[in-house]
Amino acid sequence: MLDLSSNELRKLPAAIGQLQNLTELYLSYNRLRKLPAAIGQLQNLTELYLSYNRLSTLPAAIGQLQDLIKLYLTDNELIELPAAIGQLQNLTELYLWENYLIELPAAIGQLQSLTELYLSNNELIELPVAISQLQNLTELSLSYNQLRELPATIGQLQNLTELGLGHNQLRELPATIGQLQDLINLDLSENQLRELPTTIGQLRNLVELDLSYNQLSQLPAAISQLQNLTRLDLSSNQLSELPGFIRELVKLKKLNLRSNPIAIPPEILSEKNRYEPGDIQTILDFYFNSRKNPKPLYEAKLMIIGEGGAGKTSLAKKLKDENYQLASKEKSTEGIDVLPWEVPHLDGTPIRVNIWDFGGQEIYHATHQFFLTKRSLYLLVADERKGDTDFYYWLNIAETLGDNSPLLIIKNEKQDRQCDLDERTLRGEFGNFKESLSTNLETNRGLDTIRAKIQQYLSSLDHVQQIIPAHWANIRAVLENLAQEDPFGLKLAHNYLELRDYFDLCRSNGFNTEIDMLAASQFLHDLGICLHFQDVRFLKRILILKPEWATGTLYKILDNPEVRADFGRFNDDTLEQLWNRGDAAKMRDELLQLMKEFALCYEIPGCKGRYIAPQLLEKERLDYDWDSTDNLILSYRYTFKPKAIFPQLIVALHEQIEHNCHVWKHGMVITNGPARAEIIEDDRYYEADITIRVSGSNKRQLLTIVGHELDKINRSYERLTTEVLIPCNCSQCKGSQTPHTYSWESLQRRLANGRRTVECDQSYEDVDVRRLIDDIAEPQPRENLDKMERFDQYNQCQSASPFSPTINIYNRNDNQPMTTNITQNHHGSGDNVAGNKTVNNYHAPQTPEAAQQAIQDLLKQLKIDEQTTAAKLQTQVTIQDLEWQQTLWAALKNAGPELAKSAVAIALTSAGLPGAIAAAAFNVVVEGVRGGLEAREALPPGEDNPFGTPTF
Repeated sequence: MLDLSSNELRKLPAAIGQLQNLTELYLSYNRLRKLPAAIGQLQNLTELYLSYNRLSTLPAAIGQLQDLIKLYLTDNELIELPAAIGQLQNLTELYLWENYLIELPAAIGQLQSLTELYLSNNELIELPVAISQLQNLTELSLSYNQLRELPATIGQLQNLTELGLGHNQLRELPATIGQLQDLINLDLSENQLRELPTTIGQLRNLVELDLSYNQLSQLPAAISQLQNLTRLDLSSNQLSELPGFIRELVKLKKLNLRSNPIAIPPEILSEKNRYEPGDIQTILDFYFNSRKNPKPLYEAKLMIIGEGGAGKTSLAKKLKDENYQLASKEKSTEGIDVLPWEVPHLDGTPIRVNIWDFGGQEIYHATHQFFLTKRSLYLLVADERKGDTDFYYWLNIAETLGDNSPLLIIKNEKQDRQCDLDERTLRGEFGNFKESLSTNLETNRGLDTIRAKIQQYLSSLDHVQQIIPAHWANIRAVLENLAQEDPFGLKLAHNYLELRDYFDLCRSNGFNTEIDMLAASQFLHDLGICLHFQDVRFLKRILILKPEWATGTLYKILDNPEVRADFGRFNDDTLEQLWNRGDAAKMRDELLQLMKEFALCYEIPGCKGRYIAPQLLEKERLDYDWDSTDNLILSYRYTFKPKAIFPQLIVALHEQIEHNCHVWKHGMVITNGPARAEIIEDDRYYEADITIRVSGSNKRQLLTIVGHELDKINRSYERLTTEVLIPCNCSQCKGSQTPHTYSWESLQRRLANGRRTVECDQSYEDVDVRRLIDDIAEPQPRENLDKMERFDQYNQCQSASPFSPTINIYNRNDNQPMTTNITQNHHGSGDNVAGNKTVNNYHAPQTPEAAQQAIQDLLKQLKIDEQTTAAKLQTQVTIQDLEWQQTLWAALKNAGPELAKSAVAIALTSAGLPGAIAAAAFNVVVEGVRGGLEAREALPPGEDNPFGTPTF
């Protein structure tokens, strides 16, 4: 074997042909433009890796490599293939992703031994008939081409198990597609299909079928014959109804129906992370129950936002009762207030409206992300006397969090002073801004017009007439009644409800399964009717029926003068003092957990019972020493930066803050072993940067940790626009505190278009694009990286950041043994629980040596070979049965980090996975088993389990 990968080679010497006994040659990640004819003299070569070069042609001599089994040519500049390619009679794997091939030679059909052919991301318009001669082909990837039709002879490839045709221009499928009876995975996404042939039903072994982003308006009944189907993606089509036979697909686990004109709320169609489809049983039950016994929702949210003291509370009360007498100084809202109101729909049906009155002070902005929702009507109230309304901030926050929800500006013209507003400019910049209306709330001038406009816009919201099952509507009414105050004062309103009591109420109102009950509570949570955080351990046991009670109770802490005077620092005594009555006293632990869930505070590591609210920290930058030698610098640039983002990042990284004290309102210094990072935000919301500067050794690892956490927070804002700026590493910029920077996305586009270098604007040197990226984020192991190319590109969501979306798992104390207590660091917005716990031992072997053997035995049960990708490995681990996952989890813990990593590497290497990939697969296995246990709610196991969630 000869490995010359990643050496910036521009040409090969003819003497390469003298290596007559060479069997494997690795030349990926170089700058080769052509190969010498002498390459054909390597008669014993079985594997040739040439991916990620600049080859535009192949020499005819390539056909002399008669023993070649694997040929990898991904990401080159090939326009055509020589006819001599057909002479490679022993070739089994041919990878040609990311080239410029317009057509394939007929000689391709001579590759009778070929089992895998990858042609994605080329410019193919049609397939040669000769492709049907590849009778041993099991995997054929043709995604991201320009195919308009498939030859009927495609049906002759009867050994195919995987066929990728996504991102083409197919208008129909040949009936012969049904002859591919061994097919397991079929990707037809992003084509122009209007119907499917009935022969699709003959694909009895099909497990995954992707039909997303087509133009299907109905499904053939033959779909019901696909009895092995587990995943069906029908998102972004024209389906307005579901056929009854969809319920006959008994093995179906995932059904994606998002972005279809179908009467199912998006809250039901999607998981909370928005990336995965919702629970299939809930989707089907909701749809078919709605049709059987439908009830329209007729419910809406009216969000009133603006600066503190602008008149938001006065407007809310005037909308409910125009005769309400305004106080000389209306008390400002603390947190959120919710007022019920009723407005007639334009069809005459009453709409139940919840008026959400938001406190305008900056301290209250931290909870905006959780309550400023889409599918609402927004009113932005501006006080003409103060002239302090920051229209751009509020319009941006409403657009970012409210999606396309309409927004009206209400000009509160006290004493009839007119408020000037450049509406044309604002409309040009914000599509959600509809119009502005004036009022004087003291005299009710303009109030009737505002009411009429609210009625008009609420009636036009597409979800208001959403059909829901009758029992869902019933439980919604029950919860609303429980939250109502008794007008006679004989019974207090319920602020919260225990989960078991909620289940009992659901059963008495027609629910049959807890899955359905939880789906209903999640739906009501998303509508803002109640709060139910199902993924948070201490909060999933309760439903908060009055969100305004919860937020008002939380802000008692943050509004406390002593807490503010101490820059957000408080302790358990503070909680006991301020939450000392009624439900607040009973729910103290849960309310504290809710503060952490909202990233309003964090517990200081090693100081149990002491907390910091980052929004109240000192504004002044702290003094600290900094080594500016050879720093790694990266910036996130925001077109609009919500004020809550940096406090969320502080909470996410609080366990890494240096000495627990190097943190202020707009910055922090964190550590990870020998590496230090300084993270500072611009104190503004427009065109603002968060800059990360890292010193010490292992800089990339710490930068990856920070970037990953910031990415998670950014992704939680659906419409946030960010740009990641990568520092130049040319001779002039390397080590500079002010290097030239490149947009991460622009670097990705350069690579996609075959541009491997970019010029530095300061030194004018050509810089290698891949090395720019590798300097920032920890790359995948380069050895045998070609094996990883089998990831389907359609499933690789292109991130706007160089940091992997998978969770980085690390220990704060690198020397801490993991055979006893294992620390879980929950990071990211909305999941900030810290604790030192021990994992349950589930009957796993107790000694490290026995646990190491158990890990190997368990992993050997998986279906792994030399072609297994990280994605498929993680999927296999995730879908194993519960006992298998519990045993593996405990064995990983009991073996300790070194033995566990060794056991995973040994097991996967012996199964045929290349050593470099096997060695790097430990985190993949951990994430797989962790995901499986979480999906089964077995991590942590049980409410009475004394152990927390471990990580490795």
